[in-house]
Amino acid sequence: MNYTELPEEILDALQKGVVIPALPLALNEDRKLNESRERALMRYYLDAGVGGVAVGVHTTQFEIRLPEVNLYGPVLEIAREEFDRFEERTGKSVIRVAGVVGKTDQAVAEAKLALQKGYHAVLLSLAAFSGASNPEILEHCKAVANVIPVIGFYLQPAVGGRRLDVDFWREFARIENVVAIKMAPFNRYQTLDVVRGVAESGRAEEITLYTGNDDNILVDLLAEYQFEVNGQTVKKRIVGGLLGHWAVWTRKAVELLEKVHNNQLPDNMQEVLALANQITDCNAAFFDVANNFEGCITGIHEVLRRQGLLEGIWTLNEDETLSPGQKEEIDRVYAAYPHLNDDAFVKENLDRWLA
Repeated sequence: MNYTELPEEILDALQKGVVIPALPLALNEDRKLNESRERALMRYYLDAGVGGVAVGVHTTQFEIRLPEVNLYGPVLEIAREEFDRFEERTGKSVIRVAGVVGKTDQAVAEAKLALQKGYHAVLLSLAAFSGASNPEILEHCKAVANVIPVIGFYLQPAVGGRRLDVDFWREFARIENVVAIKMAPFNRYQTLDVVRGVAESGRAEEITLYTGNDDNILVDLLAEYQFEVNGQTVKKRIVGGLLGHWAVWTRKAVELLEKVHNNQLPDNMQEVLALANQITDCNAAFFDVANNFEGCITGIHEVLRRQGLLEGIWTLNEDETLSPGQKEEIDRVYAAYPHLNDDAFVKENLDRWLA
């Protein structure tokens, strides 16, 4: 095949496990791109110590692709410039992930644009294939993988995903240029389907697993999965996260993953599980679980607005705002878990990021 492969240092980082926040879209009150704030968000994530950023994904708003909006390319370019600037300043490489959506023609075109703009891999949404068979979807995935390394994406149905069975994930993992899978069904059974499919694919060592289950982040990072495959025990762990939740309080997310990797969490498992539940409680507020995730993007925006990174919570959809009671829920978790926010880190650096 003539496809592009991941650079060795990027593959090593991906397989070790890193924090990859999903980049929000910064708008002004006219709902137009606020370039200075978009750059400030990128600088925040990079200085927080993330190992990558995902651009043009659900948190960036799928509407950026609408012809009348046309922000997919511009946002990829702004992020690329900030990636380049950070790499030149620090000598550190981070994983550049671009979201890719739509049927095959659109997805391949987006993958080619991402490759052209220096992205390492694409996060491949399959929401456009709601009624398709496994073979149809797999052919689509192969077409994109022929262009650029692919990170699979199990998106929860509440925000546009579809059910994908263990047979699909087994065959998906066998696609040669698939390098990782982000699991975000918000469902234990469906998460197990992915891990089992990878274990049975014959490529368990080559496919890296990332949690996208914002409702279960820490437990996902701590769990080991074991499956019997052809008389052998295949063990698999989730090594990092590609998360909308990690678009806020990102410095603390980096510290959390470092503690997981370095076995520095408390020895008392009850204390660790209590921390896991605190993180989930915060996510319930940010993602507006009480209203079936209606305010999941605006909730993230509200936290970033409070920190001064965004000027407002505007999205491309004029009807999208905080749900009734959501602001009060964010107030509650802010007060209940002060150890989880990174407000001090943001305050210390905000003027520099906005300069």
